[in-house]
Amino acid sequence: MAILKRRVPMLNPIFLSLAITLSLFVAISSAGVIFEENFEDGWENRWVKSDWKKDEKMAGEWNYTSGKWSGNTNDKGIQTSEDHRFYAISAEFPEFSNKDKTLVFQFSVKHEQKLDCGGGYMKLLSGELDQKKFGGDSSYSIMFGPDICGYSTKKVHAILTYNGTNHLIKKEVPCETDQLTHVYTFILRPDATYSILVDNVEKQSGSLYSDWDLLPPKKIKDPEAKKPEDWDDKEYIPDPEDKKPEGYDDIPKEIPDPDAKKPEDWDDEEDGEWTAPTIPNPEYKGPWKPKKIKNPNYKGKWKAPMIDNPDFKDDPDLYVYPNLKYVGVELWQVKSGTLFDNVLVCDDPEYAKQLAEETWGKQKDAEKAAFDEAEKKREEEESKDDPVDSDAEDGEDDADDAEDNETDDDSKADSIEHEAASVDDDVHDEL
Repeated sequence: MAILKRRVPMLNPIFLSLAITLSLFVAISSAGVIFEENFEDGWENRWVKSDWKKDEKMAGEWNYTSGKWSGNTNDKGIQTSEDHRFYAISAEFPEFSNKDKTLVFQFSVKHEQKLDCGGGYMKLLSGELDQKKFGGDSSYSIMFGPDICGYSTKKVHAILTYNGTNHLIKKEVPCETDQLTHVYTFILRPDATYSILVDNVEKQSGSLYSDWDLLPPKKIKDPEAKKPEDWDDKEYIPDPEDKKPEGYDDIPKEIPDPDAKKPEDWDDEEDGEWTAPTIPNPEYKGPWKPKKIKNPNYKGKWKAPMIDNPDFKDDPDLYVYPNLKYVGVELWQVKSGTLFDNVLVCDDPEYAKQLAEETWGKQKDAEKAAFDEAEKKREEEESKDDPVDSDAEDGEDDADDAEDNETDDDSKADSIEHEAASVDDDVHDEL
C-alpha cells in the first residue's frame, strides 16, 4: 500500500512575522499589563517632570543613560544627576482597580554612587494628580523599594495607605546594597496575602492582616481576666530538703595573707603591733542559700486569654486600590547616581518574573564584568596619582594631606547633616 505524504505549505515570512507579533500581543494582553516602561525612545512623552522645588533651585535633573557600567549600553533608564537635590517624575496609565485581581509592582534600580543614605523606592498613586506639582506632599497608595542609611537601615520599604493613613510593613525585608542593578517586586493578591521579591527571589511573604497595622487586631487579651490567686508561676523553688552545712556561718570572708612577712624595719614600739594584711578567703562562698529545684506545682507563666476584639471590623476589600492611575519617583538625594528602569504594573507574577529574566537576568553577568573593569581602572588611576616621592616631598605631601583631610571632614559633616535631614523628612513624611 502506498503511503500518502501530506504536503506542508511554506509560510510566507511576512505572515510568520505578523503571527509572532500577534501571539506576543495576545500573551501580553492576557498577562494584564497595566503599565510597562523600558525607557526606550519617546519615554519623555510618557513621563512628566515635576516643578516641585524648582523655584527653590533644589530640583534635580534626570539623565537618560545606561550608567557608567551596564550589561547593555543600549538599555537605558533615568538616573539622578545632581547631589543635594529633590527629584520628582511621574507617568499616567489607564485607571485600574485590582479588585479580584493580583497586583504586581516591579522595577529595577541601581545605586552607582555607592549610596550611604537615601532611597530607591517608587510610588503608585490613585485618583487625580497634577503631575507638574507631584512631590513629597502628594498622597500615594503604595510606596515600595529599597532604603539605605548607614549601618542600621538596609531594608525594603513597603508602605500601604489605608483610609488616608500610611502604614509601614512590620517585618524586616533586607535589600541589596552594592552598585549593581537589582529588581524589586511587590505582589498583592485578592486573598490579602503578599510577597516581596528581590532579583526574582522571595524575601518576605505573609498577610496584610498580620504584617501591617491596617485594621485593629482580630483578637485581644481579655481586659477582664485576672490571674487566679492560687496560680503558681514560679518555675524553680528553694529545695526544702537542703540544709545549711554546720559551721557555714563561721567561715570568714577574709583571712590573713599567709605569704605576707613583717618588714625588717618594723618597730613594734613605734609602729605598733604588726598584723598581716588580709586577702579574700577562698573557702568563703557568700551567704548560704538552699539550692533550687523544679517547682512541682508550676503552671507556667500566666497569660490572659484571647477574646474577639469588639473594635475589629473586617474589610473584604482590604487589599483593593480602586483607582490606581499614576506611577512616580519622588526622592531626596545627598549623593546622586540612582538609576531606575523596567517599570512594570500588571496582574501576572509569572509575566513579571519573565520580564525580569529577559532584562536584568540576561545582563547581570555582563554588568558585573563591566563594573569590575571600571573598579580596576579606578584603582589603577588612583595608584598613578599617588607616586612614591622623596622624604622631603613626603613631608610636603603630608601637610597637603592634612589640609585635604580637614576639607574632607567638613564635607563629611555637611553630608551627614543633609543625610540626617533626609531621614527625618522620610520618617515624618511617610509615617
